[in-house]
Amino acid sequence: MKRELKRQQTQQLLLNTTIELIREKGCEKTTFSDIMERSGLSKGAIFHYVKSKEELLAMVLQQSLEETNSRFYQGVADANQEFAGPMSGISQNLPTLEDSQNVTNQVFMYLLGKSDESAVKEITKFYEHVLQVSRQWIEEGQKHGVIPQTVDAGKTADLFVLISMGLRVRGFIQTDSAAFRAEDFTELITRLLQPRS
Repeated sequence: MKRELKRQQTQQLLLNTTIELIREKGCEKTTFSDIMERSGLSKGAIFHYVKSKEELLAMVLQQSLEETNSRFYQGVADANQEFAGPMSGISQNLPTLEDSQNVTNQVFMYLLGKSDESAVKEITKFYEHVLQVSRQWIEEGQKHGVIPQTVDAGKTADLFVLISMGLRVRGFIQTDSAAFRAEDFTELITRLLQPRS
């Protein structure tokens, strides 16, 4: 038990340090040497958790998804079979999709822009995991009777993931002419998933 706690604390230190450095320097300029110096972790300790910079950055993406997932399930537990609770767990994070300074978006774009095999593998794993989690959210809503059974969980989850990733990419394109924003995405999700009276 003590060993597991130590492992979790070290992994969280590694992630927190990486996030801090990305905020300061960006993904490209953040190095393992920077992470070692800031965290006090040895190269061996870091490589105990990850094999590459891309894998470490994918862990940052994963942590962000886990935080949203936790808010969703807390919303389910608190909502007493109402749509608004779980939806707020998801929607409160949607505006960050358009923020080019958001660390998760920076990591996503960095990995997306890399063509080497490990970066492609990590972004593919992230996409598949987000898709799976989104589908589970819809199925959980259907199980609790707050999302109609007629909603195709797979197709709807895929649509939501495509839009969210598109918003991330567009956040890096400086444009004021965007007609579809995060609040519109929230409205679309609500219209597609909320039972009609």
